[in-house]
Amino acid sequence: MDAKPEVTYDDFAKLDLRVATVTAAREHPNADKLLLLQLRVGEIEKQIVAGIRGHYELDSLVGRQIVIINNLQRAVIRGEESNGMLLAASDGDAVVLLRPDREVPSGAGIR
Repeated sequence: MDAKPEVTYDDFAKLDLRVATVTAAREHPNADKLLLLQLRVGEIEKQIVAGIRGHYELDSLVGRQIVIINNLQRAVIRGEESNGMLLAASDGDAVVLLRPDREVPSGAGIR
């Protein structure tokens, strides 16, 4: 495990962690390891670019709830806009999405 520098509570509190519901998923047209996920976060619709291609089937993602950093600065990744970042764990070559253990309202805050 790579050690990261300590952060203060105030640093952590700047992150807006939310539950999002995946409404659509498709392959990124310009990258072999990326997917484009359409999300609903409360009443807001947004897109994120996620490096999970090959770890999940597109159909298995639709309807799934995931945890995202909702206030990550907008980025353009290989020509596609990304407005957040999903949280995932990795175990060697496997990637596992973090998600609530039961369904909660889309947009629910993580604390």
